[in-house]
Amino acid sequence: MRGGSRCTVGGWLQQCGARVSAVLLARTSWAEHTTEGMTVNTPALCFRSKNILAPMVRVGTLPMRLLALDFGADIVYCEELIDIKMVQCKRVVNEVLETVDFVAPDERVVFRTCERERDCVVFQMGSADAERALAVAKLVENDVAGIDVNMGCPKEYSTKGGMGAALLSDPDKIECILSTLVKGICKPVTCKIRILPSLEDTISLVKRIEKSGVAAIAVHGRKKEERPQHPVHCEVIKAISEAVSVPVIANGGSHDFIKEYTDIEAFQQAAGASSVMIARAAMWNPSIFRREGLCPLKEVMQEYIKYAVRYDNHYTNTKYCLCQMLREQLETTEGKKLHAAQSTQEICEVFEMGSFYEETTAILEAKASLKAKTQDKDEQMEDTDVIKMAVRFDKREYPPQITPKMYLLEWCRKAKHPQPVYETVQRPLDKLFCSVVTVAEQKYRSTLWDKSKKLAEQAAAIVCLRTLGLPEGKLNEGENHLINKRKRENQKFLNNKEHEDDLLVETSHKRAHFTEGASDSSSSEVPL
Repeated sequence: MRGGSRCTVGGWLQQCGARVSAVLLARTSWAEHTTEGMTVNTPALCFRSKNILAPMVRVGTLPMRLLALDFGADIVYCEELIDIKMVQCKRVVNEVLETVDFVAPDERVVFRTCERERDCVVFQMGSADAERALAVAKLVENDVAGIDVNMGCPKEYSTKGGMGAALLSDPDKIECILSTLVKGICKPVTCKIRILPSLEDTISLVKRIEKSGVAAIAVHGRKKEERPQHPVHCEVIKAISEAVSVPVIANGGSHDFIKEYTDIEAFQQAAGASSVMIARAAMWNPSIFRREGLCPLKEVMQEYIKYAVRYDNHYTNTKYCLCQMLREQLETTEGKKLHAAQSTQEICEVFEMGSFYEETTAILEAKASLKAKTQDKDEQMEDTDVIKMAVRFDKREYPPQITPKMYLLEWCRKAKHPQPVYETVQRPLDKLFCSVVTVAEQKYRSTLWDKSKKLAEQAAAIVCLRTLGLPEGKLNEGENHLINKRKRENQKFLNNKEHEDDLLVETSHKRAHFTEGASDSSSSEVPL
Protein backbone atom coordinates (compact mmCIF):
# COMPACT_ATOMS: atom_id res chain seq x y z
CA MET A 1 0.00 0.00 0.00
CA ARG A 2 1.16 3.53 -0.70
CA GLY A 3 2.48 5.74 2.07
CA GLY A 4 -0.86 7.50 2.50
CA SER A 5 -0.75 11.20 3.31
CA ARG A 6 3.06 11.21 3.33
CA CYS A 7 3.12 10.96 -0.47
CA THR A 8 3.27 14.31 -2.28
CA VAL A 9 0.32 15.25 -4.49
CA GLY A 10 2.46 15.44 -7.63
CA GLY A 11 4.10 12.07 -6.92
CA TRP A 12 0.78 10.46 -6.08
CA LEU A 13 -0.80 11.70 -9.32
CA GLN A 14 2.17 10.35 -11.26
CA GLN A 15 1.75 6.95 -9.61
CA CYS A 16 -1.94 6.90 -10.57
CA GLY A 17 -1.09 7.43 -14.23
CA ALA A 18 1.81 4.98 -14.42
CA ARG A 19 0.70 1.83 -12.59
CA VAL A 20 0.11 -0.43 -15.57
CA SER A 21 2.83 -2.99 -15.00
CA ALA A 22 3.80 -6.63 -14.66
CA VAL A 23 1.41 -6.91 -11.71
CA LEU A 24 -1.52 -6.49 -14.10
CA LEU A 25 0.03 -8.73 -16.72
CA ALA A 26 0.38 -11.46 -14.13
CA ARG A 27 -3.39 -11.37 -13.61
CA THR A 28 -4.09 -12.19 -17.26
CA SER A 29 -3.35 -14.82 -19.86
CA TRP A 30 -2.75 -13.83 -23.47
CA ALA A 31 -4.89 -14.67 -26.48
CA GLU A 32 -4.96 -13.73 -30.13
CA HIS A 33 -7.87 -12.40 -32.14
CA THR A 34 -8.24 -10.94 -35.58
CA THR A 35 -9.29 -7.33 -36.11
CA GLU A 36 -9.89 -6.16 -39.66
CA GLY A 37 -7.51 -8.75 -41.07
CA MET A 38 -4.75 -8.09 -38.54
CA THR A 39 -3.91 -10.43 -35.67
CA VAL A 40 -3.70 -8.57 -32.38
CA ASN A 41 -2.54 -9.87 -29.01
CA THR A 42 -4.95 -8.92 -26.23
CA PRO A 43 -4.98 -9.99 -22.59
CA ALA A 44 -7.75 -12.51 -21.86
CA LEU A 45 -8.89 -12.62 -18.26
CA CYS A 46 -8.36 -15.80 -16.30
CA PHE A 47 -11.14 -16.41 -13.77
CA ARG A 48 -9.47 -19.16 -11.74
CA SER A 49 -8.01 -18.55 -8.27
CA LYS A 50 -8.96 -14.89 -8.28
CA ASN A 51 -10.24 -12.50 -5.62
CA ILE A 52 -12.80 -10.25 -7.28
CA LEU A 53 -14.58 -7.02 -6.39
CA ALA A 54 -18.29 -7.65 -6.97
CA PRO A 55 -20.52 -5.31 -8.98
CA MET A 56 -22.31 -2.99 -6.53
CA VAL A 57 -24.71 -0.20 -7.48
CA ARG A 58 -23.36 3.25 -6.44
CA VAL A 59 -20.26 1.61 -4.95
CA GLY A 60 -18.40 0.09 -7.90
CA THR A 61 -17.33 3.39 -9.47
CA LEU A 62 -13.75 4.15 -10.51
CA PRO A 63 -12.33 5.23 -7.10
CA MET A 64 -13.52 2.03 -5.39
CA ARG A 65 -12.28 -0.19 -8.22
CA LEU A 66 -8.81 1.36 -8.19
CA LEU A 67 -8.59 1.15 -4.41
CA ALA A 68 -9.56 -2.53 -4.48
CA LEU A 69 -6.77 -3.15 -7.00
CA ASP A 70 -4.32 -1.33 -4.73
CA PHE A 71 -5.21 -3.65 -1.88
CA GLY A 72 -4.83 -6.81 -3.96
CA ALA A 73 -8.04 -7.53 -5.88
CA ASP A 74 -7.30 -9.42 -9.09
CA ILE A 75 -10.42 -8.41 -11.03
CA VAL A 76 -12.92 -5.58 -10.44
CA TYR A 77 -16.49 -5.35 -11.73
CA CYS A 78 -18.17 -1.99 -12.29
CA GLU A 79 -21.66 -1.28 -10.99
CA GLU A 80 -24.56 -2.52 -13.12
CA LEU A 81 -25.24 -0.04 -15.94
CA ILE A 82 -28.46 -0.29 -17.91
CA ASP A 83 -28.16 -0.96 -21.64
CA ILE A 84 -30.75 1.66 -22.66
CA LYS A 85 -28.71 4.39 -20.95
CA MET A 86 -25.39 3.17 -22.30
CA VAL A 87 -26.43 2.98 -25.97
CA GLN A 88 -27.14 6.72 -25.84
CA CYS A 89 -23.62 7.50 -24.62
CA LYS A 90 -20.69 8.73 -26.63
CA ARG A 91 -17.11 7.76 -25.89
CA VAL A 92 -14.99 10.74 -24.85
CA VAL A 93 -11.26 10.73 -24.10
CA ASN A 94 -10.81 13.02 -21.11
CA GLU A 95 -7.26 14.28 -21.49
CA VAL A 96 -7.33 16.25 -18.25
CA LEU A 97 -8.28 13.30 -16.02
CA GLU A 98 -6.57 10.79 -18.34
CA THR A 99 -9.74 8.70 -18.45
CA VAL A 100 -12.17 7.37 -21.01
CA ASP A 101 -15.67 8.64 -20.28
CA PHE A 102 -18.97 7.39 -21.64
CA VAL A 103 -21.12 10.49 -21.61
CA ALA A 104 -24.93 10.69 -21.81
CA PRO A 105 -26.74 13.31 -23.95
CA ASP A 106 -27.24 15.44 -20.81
CA GLU A 107 -23.40 15.49 -20.37
CA ARG A 108 -23.55 13.17 -17.35
CA VAL A 109 -20.69 10.67 -17.16
CA VAL A 110 -22.33 7.23 -16.98
CA PHE A 111 -19.12 5.17 -16.96
CA ARG A 112 -15.55 6.30 -16.39
CA THR A 113 -12.47 4.11 -16.67
CA CYS A 114 -8.71 4.54 -17.03
CA GLU A 115 -5.61 2.78 -18.31
CA ARG A 116 -4.72 1.48 -14.86
CA GLU A 117 -7.69 -0.92 -14.77
CA ARG A 118 -8.14 -1.69 -18.46
CA ASP A 119 -6.80 -5.24 -18.23
CA CYS A 120 -8.78 -6.21 -15.12
CA VAL A 121 -12.12 -4.35 -15.16
CA VAL A 122 -15.28 -6.18 -16.18
CA PHE A 123 -18.17 -4.07 -17.43
CA GLN A 124 -21.48 -5.29 -16.02
CA MET A 125 -24.66 -4.36 -17.81
CA GLY A 126 -28.35 -4.82 -17.15
CA SER A 127 -30.10 -6.01 -20.30
CA ALA A 128 -33.08 -8.02 -21.49
CA ASP A 129 -32.35 -7.61 -25.20
CA ALA A 130 -29.59 -9.43 -27.07
CA GLU A 131 -29.03 -6.85 -29.81
CA ARG A 132 -28.97 -3.94 -27.40
CA ALA A 133 -26.58 -5.82 -25.14
CA LEU A 134 -24.28 -6.39 -28.11
CA ALA A 135 -24.40 -2.71 -29.06
CA VAL A 136 -23.28 -1.74 -25.53
CA ALA A 137 -20.57 -4.40 -25.48
CA LYS A 138 -19.15 -3.16 -28.79
CA LEU A 139 -19.20 0.40 -27.45
CA VAL A 140 -17.01 -0.39 -24.43
CA GLU A 141 -15.07 -3.55 -25.34
CA ASN A 142 -11.83 -1.78 -26.28
CA ASP A 143 -11.68 -0.09 -22.87
CA VAL A 144 -12.46 -3.05 -20.60
CA ALA A 145 -11.22 -6.59 -20.00
CA GLY A 146 -14.57 -8.37 -20.09
CA ILE A 147 -18.36 -8.05 -20.29
CA ASP A 148 -20.83 -9.35 -17.71
CA VAL A 149 -24.62 -9.56 -17.79
CA ASN A 150 -26.47 -9.14 -14.50
CA MET A 151 -28.92 -12.04 -14.08
CA GLY A 152 -29.22 -12.08 -10.30
CA CYS A 153 -30.22 -8.66 -8.98
CA PRO A 154 -33.64 -8.94 -7.27
CA LYS A 155 -34.18 -5.18 -6.97
CA GLU A 156 -37.16 -3.64 -8.75
CA TYR A 157 -35.06 -1.14 -10.75
CA SER A 158 -33.46 -4.15 -12.44
CA THR A 159 -36.29 -6.66 -12.66
CA LYS A 160 -39.03 -4.27 -13.84
CA GLY A 161 -37.47 -4.15 -17.30
CA GLY A 162 -37.09 -7.92 -17.47
CA MET A 163 -33.45 -7.66 -16.40
CA GLY A 164 -31.53 -9.03 -13.42
CA ALA A 165 -33.22 -11.88 -11.54
CA ALA A 166 -36.22 -11.64 -13.90
CA LEU A 167 -34.10 -13.39 -16.53
CA LEU A 168 -33.77 -16.50 -14.35
CA SER A 169 -37.28 -17.55 -15.38
CA ASP A 170 -36.45 -17.20 -19.09
CA PRO A 171 -33.53 -19.55 -19.97
CA ASP A 172 -34.10 -19.06 -23.71
CA LYS A 173 -33.53 -15.33 -23.42
CA ILE A 174 -30.46 -15.90 -21.22
CA GLU A 175 -28.97 -18.21 -23.83
CA CYS A 176 -29.79 -15.77 -26.65
CA ILE A 177 -28.17 -12.77 -24.89
CA LEU A 178 -25.02 -14.63 -23.87
CA SER A 179 -24.45 -16.44 -27.17
CA THR A 180 -24.97 -13.18 -29.08
CA LEU A 181 -22.32 -11.49 -26.94
CA VAL A 182 -19.85 -14.39 -27.16
CA LYS A 183 -20.11 -14.44 -30.96
CA GLY A 184 -20.17 -10.67 -31.35
CA ILE A 185 -17.16 -9.47 -29.33
CA CYS A 186 -13.57 -10.52 -28.70
CA LYS A 187 -13.51 -10.04 -24.92
CA PRO A 188 -14.59 -12.75 -22.44
CA VAL A 189 -18.26 -12.79 -21.44
CA THR A 190 -19.54 -13.77 -18.00
CA CYS A 191 -22.85 -13.63 -16.15
CA LYS A 192 -23.87 -13.37 -12.52
CA ILE A 193 -26.87 -15.39 -11.34
CA ARG A 194 -28.72 -16.42 -8.19
CA ILE A 195 -29.72 -19.99 -7.41
CA LEU A 196 -33.19 -21.25 -8.33
CA PRO A 197 -35.71 -22.83 -5.90
CA SER A 198 -34.58 -26.34 -6.83
CA LEU A 199 -31.07 -27.69 -7.30
CA GLU A 200 -32.18 -29.60 -10.41
CA ASP A 201 -33.41 -26.40 -12.12
CA THR A 202 -30.26 -24.53 -11.09
CA ILE A 203 -27.97 -27.20 -12.58
CA SER A 204 -30.04 -27.28 -15.77
CA LEU A 205 -29.73 -23.50 -16.10
CA VAL A 206 -25.96 -23.31 -15.58
CA LYS A 207 -25.40 -26.07 -18.13
CA ARG A 208 -27.32 -24.06 -20.71
CA ILE A 209 -25.28 -21.00 -19.76
CA GLU A 210 -22.05 -22.97 -20.17
CA LYS A 211 -23.07 -24.01 -23.69
CA SER A 212 -23.41 -20.35 -24.70
CA GLY A 213 -19.62 -20.03 -24.48
CA VAL A 214 -19.18 -17.86 -21.38
CA ALA A 215 -15.76 -17.61 -19.74
CA ALA A 216 -17.12 -17.93 -16.18
CA ILE A 217 -20.31 -17.97 -14.11
CA ALA A 218 -20.61 -15.95 -10.91
CA VAL A 219 -23.12 -17.44 -8.47
CA HIS A 220 -24.68 -15.57 -5.58
CA GLY A 221 -25.54 -18.45 -3.29
CA ARG A 222 -29.01 -17.25 -2.38
CA LYS A 223 -32.45 -17.41 -4.00
CA LYS A 224 -33.86 -14.19 -5.42
CA GLU A 225 -36.23 -13.71 -2.47
CA GLU A 226 -33.48 -14.24 0.12
CA ARG A 227 -31.53 -11.39 1.68
CA PRO A 228 -28.04 -11.04 3.22
CA GLN A 229 -29.23 -12.21 6.66
CA HIS A 230 -30.19 -15.58 5.16
CA PRO A 231 -27.43 -18.20 5.11
CA VAL A 232 -25.50 -18.56 1.86
CA HIS A 233 -26.04 -22.00 0.24
CA CYS A 234 -22.45 -23.14 -0.24
CA GLU A 235 -23.59 -26.68 -1.05
CA VAL A 236 -25.48 -25.40 -4.11
CA ILE A 237 -22.47 -23.43 -5.38
CA LYS A 238 -20.37 -26.57 -4.89
CA ALA A 239 -22.84 -28.67 -6.87
CA ILE A 240 -22.73 -26.09 -9.69
CA SER A 241 -18.93 -26.17 -9.71
CA GLU A 242 -19.01 -29.95 -10.07
CA ALA A 243 -21.60 -29.81 -12.87
CA VAL A 244 -19.78 -27.44 -15.24
CA SER A 245 -16.24 -27.11 -16.55
CA VAL A 246 -16.06 -23.30 -16.71
CA PRO A 247 -14.82 -21.39 -13.64
CA VAL A 248 -17.51 -20.77 -11.01
CA ILE A 249 -17.12 -17.62 -8.92
CA ALA A 250 -18.67 -17.87 -5.43
CA ASN A 251 -20.47 -14.78 -4.13
CA GLY A 252 -22.52 -14.06 -1.00
CA GLY A 253 -20.08 -14.89 1.78
CA SER A 254 -19.68 -11.48 3.44
CA HIS A 255 -22.27 -12.15 6.16
CA ASP A 256 -21.38 -15.73 7.09
CA PHE A 257 -17.70 -16.06 6.22
CA ILE A 258 -15.59 -13.09 5.17
CA LYS A 259 -14.39 -10.83 7.95
CA GLU A 260 -10.68 -10.78 7.03
CA TYR A 261 -8.40 -11.90 4.20
CA THR A 262 -7.89 -15.47 5.45
CA ASP A 263 -11.66 -16.02 5.39
CA ILE A 264 -11.73 -15.62 1.59
CA GLU A 265 -10.02 -18.97 1.07
CA ALA A 266 -12.29 -20.61 3.65
CA PHE A 267 -15.36 -19.47 1.71
CA GLN A 268 -13.83 -20.62 -1.58
CA GLN A 269 -13.21 -24.10 -0.17
CA ALA A 270 -16.67 -24.35 1.42
CA ALA A 271 -18.26 -23.47 -1.92
CA GLY A 272 -15.87 -25.58 -4.00
CA ALA A 273 -15.50 -22.59 -6.33
CA SER A 274 -12.74 -21.49 -8.68
CA SER A 275 -12.72 -17.90 -7.36
CA VAL A 276 -14.43 -15.62 -4.86
CA MET A 277 -16.37 -12.43 -5.52
CA ILE A 278 -16.70 -10.04 -2.56
CA ALA A 279 -19.37 -7.37 -2.22
CA ARG A 280 -20.34 -5.96 1.17
CA ALA A 281 -17.14 -6.92 3.01
CA ALA A 282 -15.23 -4.94 0.36
CA MET A 283 -17.70 -2.06 0.52
CA TRP A 284 -17.15 -1.79 4.28
CA ASN A 285 -13.36 -1.98 3.98
CA PRO A 286 -11.67 -2.51 0.59
CA SER A 287 -8.48 -3.63 2.35
CA ILE A 288 -10.24 -7.00 2.79
CA PHE A 289 -8.21 -7.91 -0.33
CA ARG A 290 -4.93 -7.18 1.48
CA ARG A 291 -2.99 -10.34 2.21
CA GLU A 292 -1.27 -8.72 5.23
CA GLY A 293 -4.62 -7.92 6.88
CA LEU A 294 -7.05 -5.02 7.19
CA CYS A 295 -5.76 -1.45 7.26
CA PRO A 296 -7.11 1.16 9.71
CA LEU A 297 -10.41 2.45 8.35
CA LYS A 298 -9.41 6.12 8.38
CA GLU A 299 -6.37 5.38 6.22
CA VAL A 300 -8.55 3.42 3.79
CA MET A 301 -11.07 6.27 3.59
CA GLN A 302 -8.33 8.82 2.95
CA GLU A 303 -6.96 6.69 0.11
CA TYR A 304 -10.46 6.43 -1.34
CA ILE A 305 -10.88 10.21 -1.16
CA LYS A 306 -7.61 10.72 -3.05
CA TYR A 307 -8.97 8.73 -5.97
CA ALA A 308 -12.33 10.51 -5.74
CA VAL A 309 -10.62 13.91 -6.03
CA ARG A 310 -8.11 12.78 -8.65
CA TYR A 311 -10.85 11.41 -10.92
CA ASP A 312 -13.48 14.09 -10.26
CA ASN A 313 -15.97 11.69 -8.68
CA HIS A 314 -19.30 13.36 -7.89
CA TYR A 315 -19.39 14.29 -4.22
CA THR A 316 -22.73 12.54 -3.60
CA ASN A 317 -21.27 9.22 -4.74
CA THR A 318 -18.09 9.79 -2.72
CA LYS A 319 -20.17 10.62 0.33
CA TYR A 320 -22.35 7.53 -0.11
CA CYS A 321 -19.37 5.17 -0.30
CA LEU A 322 -17.67 6.73 2.72
CA CYS A 323 -20.89 6.41 4.72
CA GLN A 324 -20.99 2.68 3.88
CA MET A 325 -17.47 2.37 5.27
CA LEU A 326 -18.24 4.27 8.47
CA ARG A 327 -21.38 2.23 9.23
CA GLU A 328 -21.91 2.35 13.02
CA GLN A 329 -19.51 5.30 13.29
CA LEU A 330 -21.94 7.59 11.42
CA GLU A 331 -23.17 8.93 14.77
CA THR A 332 -19.68 10.07 15.78
CA THR A 333 -18.59 13.69 15.34
CA GLU A 334 -16.70 12.75 12.18
CA GLY A 335 -19.68 10.81 10.86
CA LYS A 336 -22.06 13.72 11.42
CA LYS A 337 -19.68 16.12 9.66
CA LEU A 338 -19.47 13.73 6.70
CA HIS A 339 -23.25 13.47 6.57
CA ALA A 340 -23.51 17.28 6.50
CA ALA A 341 -20.87 17.76 3.76
CA GLN A 342 -22.23 19.27 0.54
CA SER A 343 -19.14 19.19 -1.69
CA THR A 344 -15.95 17.24 -2.30
CA GLN A 345 -13.99 20.02 -0.63
CA GLU A 346 -16.09 19.76 2.53
CA ILE A 347 -15.62 15.98 2.56
CA CYS A 348 -11.85 16.48 2.33
CA GLU A 349 -11.94 18.94 5.22
CA VAL A 350 -13.74 16.39 7.40
CA PHE A 351 -10.81 14.00 6.93
CA GLU A 352 -8.09 16.67 7.28
CA MET A 353 -7.33 16.63 3.56
CA GLY A 354 -8.16 20.22 2.66
CA SER A 355 -4.66 20.96 1.37
CA PHE A 356 -4.68 17.81 -0.77
CA TYR A 357 -7.96 18.91 -2.36
CA GLU A 358 -6.64 22.40 -3.11
CA GLU A 359 -3.35 21.18 -4.60
CA THR A 360 -4.95 18.43 -6.69
CA THR A 361 -7.76 20.59 -8.07
CA ALA A 362 -5.21 23.32 -8.88
CA ILE A 363 -3.19 20.81 -10.94
CA LEU A 364 -6.30 19.57 -12.75
CA GLU A 365 -7.55 23.10 -13.41
CA ALA A 366 -4.17 24.09 -14.83
CA LYS A 367 -4.26 21.09 -17.17
CA ALA A 368 -7.83 21.94 -18.21
CA SER A 369 -6.91 25.55 -18.86
CA LEU A 370 -3.91 24.60 -21.00
CA LYS A 371 -5.98 22.10 -22.97
CA ALA A 372 -8.79 24.64 -23.41
CA LYS A 373 -6.39 27.22 -24.85
CA THR A 374 -5.04 24.67 -27.32
CA GLN A 375 -8.57 23.67 -28.25
CA ASP A 376 -9.58 27.31 -28.76
CA LYS A 377 -6.66 27.83 -31.15
CA ASP A 378 -7.71 24.77 -33.13
CA GLU A 379 -11.30 25.99 -33.28
CA GLN A 380 -10.24 29.45 -34.41
CA MET A 381 -8.46 27.86 -37.37
CA GLU A 382 -11.48 25.68 -38.19
CA ASP A 383 -14.29 28.24 -37.75
CA THR A 384 -13.20 30.61 -40.50
CA ASP A 385 -16.81 31.52 -41.27
CA VAL A 386 -17.53 32.62 -37.69
CA ILE A 387 -16.84 36.21 -36.58
CA LYS A 388 -15.20 36.14 -33.14
CA MET A 389 -14.32 38.57 -30.35
CA ALA A 390 -13.05 38.07 -26.81
CA VAL A 391 -16.04 39.45 -24.89
CA ARG A 392 -18.09 38.57 -21.82
CA PHE A 393 -21.48 39.72 -20.60
CA ASP A 394 -21.39 41.59 -17.29
CA LYS A 395 -24.93 42.37 -16.15
CA ARG A 396 -23.63 45.18 -13.91
CA GLU A 397 -22.93 47.19 -17.09
CA TYR A 398 -26.57 47.08 -18.19
CA PRO A 399 -29.83 48.50 -16.82
CA PRO A 400 -32.12 46.06 -14.99
CA GLN A 401 -34.00 43.74 -17.34
CA ILE A 402 -32.07 45.00 -20.40
CA THR A 403 -29.72 42.61 -22.23
CA PRO A 404 -27.81 42.43 -25.54
CA LYS A 405 -30.07 39.57 -26.65
CA MET A 406 -33.08 41.88 -26.34
CA TYR A 407 -31.35 44.57 -28.40
CA LEU A 408 -30.37 42.06 -31.08
CA LEU A 409 -33.88 40.66 -31.30
CA GLU A 410 -35.35 44.17 -31.56
CA TRP A 411 -32.92 45.10 -34.36
CA CYS A 412 -33.73 41.90 -36.30
CA ARG A 413 -37.42 42.70 -36.14
CA LYS A 414 -36.91 46.25 -37.39
CA ALA A 415 -34.55 45.06 -40.17
CA LYS A 416 -37.06 42.32 -41.05
CA HIS A 417 -34.51 39.54 -40.48
CA PRO A 418 -35.44 36.15 -39.00
CA GLN A 419 -34.97 36.14 -35.25
CA PRO A 420 -31.47 35.18 -33.99
CA VAL A 421 -30.69 31.45 -33.65
CA TYR A 422 -28.39 30.38 -30.79
CA GLU A 423 -26.43 27.10 -30.78
CA THR A 424 -24.77 26.44 -27.43
CA VAL A 425 -22.34 23.65 -26.50
CA GLN A 426 -20.72 22.61 -23.23
CA ARG A 427 -17.06 21.64 -23.14
CA PRO A 428 -16.53 18.32 -21.25
CA LEU A 429 -13.06 19.33 -20.09
CA ASP A 430 -14.15 22.12 -17.75
CA LYS A 431 -17.96 22.19 -18.24
CA LEU A 432 -17.90 25.74 -19.65
CA PHE A 433 -20.28 26.97 -22.37
CA CYS A 434 -19.84 28.61 -25.77
CA SER A 435 -22.66 29.90 -27.98
CA VAL A 436 -22.81 30.76 -31.68
CA VAL A 437 -25.57 33.11 -32.83
CA THR A 438 -26.67 33.21 -36.46
CA VAL A 439 -28.07 36.51 -37.77
CA ALA A 440 -28.78 37.12 -41.47
CA GLU A 441 -26.86 33.92 -42.33
CA GLN A 442 -23.69 35.11 -40.54
CA LYS A 443 -22.36 33.40 -37.38
CA TYR A 444 -20.90 35.21 -34.36
CA ARG A 445 -19.39 33.98 -31.09
CA SER A 446 -17.12 34.98 -28.24
CA THR A 447 -13.75 33.24 -27.93
CA LEU A 448 -14.20 33.23 -24.15
CA TRP A 449 -16.12 30.35 -22.59
CA ASP A 450 -18.68 31.06 -19.85
CA LYS A 451 -20.02 29.35 -16.76
CA SER A 452 -23.60 29.18 -18.00
CA LYS A 453 -25.59 28.82 -21.20
CA LYS A 454 -27.30 32.19 -20.64
CA LEU A 455 -24.02 34.07 -20.24
CA ALA A 456 -22.57 32.42 -23.37
CA GLU A 457 -25.61 33.46 -25.44
CA GLN A 458 -25.41 37.06 -24.20
CA ALA A 459 -21.72 37.16 -25.14
CA ALA A 460 -22.52 35.92 -28.66
CA ALA A 461 -25.16 38.64 -29.00
CA ILE A 462 -22.59 41.28 -27.97
CA VAL A 463 -20.17 40.09 -30.68
CA CYS A 464 -22.90 40.41 -33.30
CA LEU A 465 -24.04 43.86 -32.15
CA ARG A 466 -20.50 45.26 -31.99
CA THR A 467 -19.62 43.83 -35.40
CA LEU A 468 -22.68 45.52 -36.91
CA GLY A 469 -21.99 48.77 -35.04
CA LEU A 470 -25.27 48.58 -33.14
CA PRO A 471 -25.99 49.67 -29.57
CA GLU A 472 -26.12 46.81 -27.07
CA GLY A 473 -27.95 48.59 -24.22
CA LYS A 474 -25.04 49.37 -21.85
CA LEU A 475 -25.48 52.07 -19.22
CA ASN A 476 -22.76 54.26 -20.75
CA GLU A 477 -24.48 54.39 -24.14
CA GLY A 478 -26.74 57.25 -23.08
CA GLU A 479 -30.45 57.20 -23.80
CA ASN A 480 -31.73 53.65 -23.97
CA HIS A 481 -34.55 53.26 -26.48
CA LEU A 482 -35.60 49.88 -25.05
CA ILE A 483 -35.97 51.43 -21.60
CA ASN A 484 -38.00 54.27 -23.13
CA LYS A 485 -40.05 51.72 -25.03
CA ARG A 486 -40.71 49.82 -21.83
CA LYS A 487 -41.63 53.03 -20.05
CA ARG A 488 -44.09 53.85 -22.84
CA GLU A 489 -45.51 50.34 -22.70
CA ASN A 490 -45.80 50.56 -18.92
CA GLN A 491 -47.44 53.99 -19.15
CA LYS A 492 -49.83 52.72 -21.80
CA PHE A 493 -50.66 49.79 -19.55
CA LEU A 494 -51.28 52.12 -16.61
CA ASN A 495 -53.45 54.42 -18.76
CA ASN A 496 -55.46 51.44 -19.97
CA LYS A 497 -55.76 50.22 -16.41
CA GLU A 498 -57.01 53.62 -15.24
CA HIS A 499 -59.48 53.69 -18.14
CA GLU A 500 -60.70 50.21 -17.23
CA ASP A 501 -61.05 51.27 -13.59
CA ASP A 502 -63.08 54.34 -14.67
CA LEU A 503 -65.34 52.18 -16.81
CA LEU A 504 -65.75 49.75 -13.94
CA VAL A 505 -66.70 52.54 -11.54
CA GLU A 506 -69.10 54.05 -14.08
CA THR A 507 -70.66 50.64 -14.77
CA SER A 508 -71.00 49.97 -11.06
CA HIS A 509 -72.63 53.36 -10.57
CA LYS A 510 -75.12 52.71 -13.38
CA ARG A 511 -75.92 49.27 -11.95
CA ALA A 512 -76.46 50.78 -8.54
CA HIS A 513 -78.71 53.48 -10.03
CA PHE A 514 -80.66 50.89 -12.01
CA THR A 515 -81.08 48.71 -8.93
CA GLU A 516 -82.26 51.67 -6.90
CA GLY A 517 -84.80 52.65 -9.62
CA ALA A 518 -85.99 49.07 -9.91
CA SER A 519 -86.43 48.91 -6.17
CA ASP A 520 -88.53 52.08 -6.16
CA SER A 521 -90.65 50.76 -9.02
CA SER A 522 -91.23 47.49 -7.22
CA SER A 523 -92.23 49.27 -4.07
CA SER A 524 -94.84 51.32 -5.87
CA GLU A 525 -96.40 48.20 -7.26
CA VAL A 526 -96.87 46.52 -3.90
CA PRO A 527 -100.64 46.56 -3.07
CA LEU A 528 -101.66 48.34 0.06
